[in-house]
Amino acid sequence: MTTSPRILAPCLDTLTGQALRGELGPDPRHRRIAVAFTTSQAVRHDGRSGGYRNEVLSLRLDRAVGSCAVEPGALPGGAVQECAGADVAALLAHPLLPVRVAALDAYLMDVLPHAPEQGARPAHIPAGTSLERSRARAAVVVDLLELPPGSRVLVVGVVNSLLEELRSRGLIGIPRDLKGGTTEWGEPIGTDALGDVGRCDAVLASGMTLGNGTFEPLRRSAQEHGKPLVMFAQTGSAVLPRLLGAGVAAVCAEPYPFFWLDGGPGTVHCYREGQGGPA
Repeated sequence: MTTSPRILAPCLDTLTGQALRGELGPDPRHRRIAVAFTTSQAVRHDGRSGGYRNEVLSLRLDRAVGSCAVEPGALPGGAVQECAGADVAALLAHPLLPVRVAALDAYLMDVLPHAPEQGARPAHIPAGTSLERSRARAAVVVDLLELPPGSRVLVVGVVNSLLEELRSRGLIGIPRDLKGGTTEWGEPIGTDALGDVGRCDAVLASGMTLGNGTFEPLRRSAQEHGKPLVMFAQTGSAVLPRLLGAGVAAVCAEPYPFFWLDGGPGTVHCYREGQGGPA
């Protein structure tokens, strides 16, 4: 049986403070990051006209890995080396937000791993090509919305497979991304997500918002407008489930290694606010 995940904090800063004070588990001053690394990828799927690049900072704490996506080249030289061997408390107070997020994710992944007793419901992602696996994940994510056809979904952090899945279910995706541009279907991608929260039925947002500082304004806006906020999270997969009920309605949590790193089968972990039941 699954249980509802524990709500630990009303916002990201409070959650980080709780971790720093040792309120969530072992004293982070006595826990050290063994390995720090970045994963850089460039993607161009068959049948798609465009591509994209990603870079992810990951920190290994014992058996756990915490991650935060960053814009390619955004991490300053020496940041990865600085993290290796550092204690978790020092990284939770690091001046770089992506380092703080990755450290918090690693710490929470270690003390509150994805498991039924934490409210996680596993969802299978079958083996396949990168595009097949992207579409399989998109189906799991969109399932969390539970919206009727014709509903408008603000998509923050554009993933073409998610927009494609929304279309297939008769949902209207409103794409927003800090980089702007156009979707695979030539639709313009706006950059002002907050201005559209009140005009949608739900918000679907990437965990990357944690690392670029846009998550908290988005969370507050969704809460103020009474709009369900569903997160798909490679960044902060262990962080966001702890904010359920504090403006976050559901999370598709995908810890490292991510679907695009391997062609074999995998698992993502789904959380819903206030929902238990059999896995």
